[in-house]
Amino acid sequence: MLHLVIADSELELVPKSIVEHPAVVNYARRRGKKPEEVILDSSYHHSALKKLEDGDRRGRPDIVHICLLNALESIANREGKLRVYVHTRNDEVIYIKPETRLPRNYNRFLGLMESLFKRGVVPKDLGLLRLEEKTLEELIGEIDPDEVFVMHERGELIRPRDFGKTLAELKNPLVIVGGFPHGDFRSPVEGRKVSLYHEPLMAWTVVNEVLVNFETYFNL
Repeated sequence: MLHLVIADSELELVPKSIVEHPAVVNYARRRGKKPEEVILDSSYHHSALKKLEDGDRRGRPDIVHICLLNALESIANREGKLRVYVHTRNDEVIYIKPETRLPRNYNRFLGLMESLFKRGVVPKDLGLLRLEEKTLEELIGEIDPDEVFVMHERGELIRPRDFGKTLAELKNPLVIVGGFPHGDFRSPVEGRKVSLYHEPLMAWTVVNEVLVNFETYFNL
């Protein structure tokens, strides 16, 4: 079983310090929600982000959305060989059942995430998504992998095909992909740092390369 964690993801509700900012208030009003109940999004809250620490990298739920669409629709997931988790900058973990089919529409995805942060589980009867307070270190300990791989632009350069073979030969590998637009991990991460290309890649591209090359060795 391959475990994939989208870590330190820039997915969060609007922080209390900017809930009264006009950009946030107007956006929430248009959507019929309270400012503190909406997901922070740099596309809509750019001016408010200037008042936040790390504001230049926060408010990027789109990264999580694209990564999850790619992972959950992958052959590896459909064949029962993948488990996907999202870890956020505020040390929350989203557990995702393999049969989950996320909205393709980005705005509907935001609404789903807002419901999840408010209720802790969605939908209530099926529990496809579950949110818990948990650090990345705690999540790794819970998964108990036989090896941890951290996808990093300054990691050991390995051909994607060779990396896929390495993953396929392990019983319970864990791959960590950063869910942020630039910079480094905020959480302490220990593991073998790996790079699949000589230039930085988008998080969703890394997810695709990892899964496609992992699938190759199962003849999927």
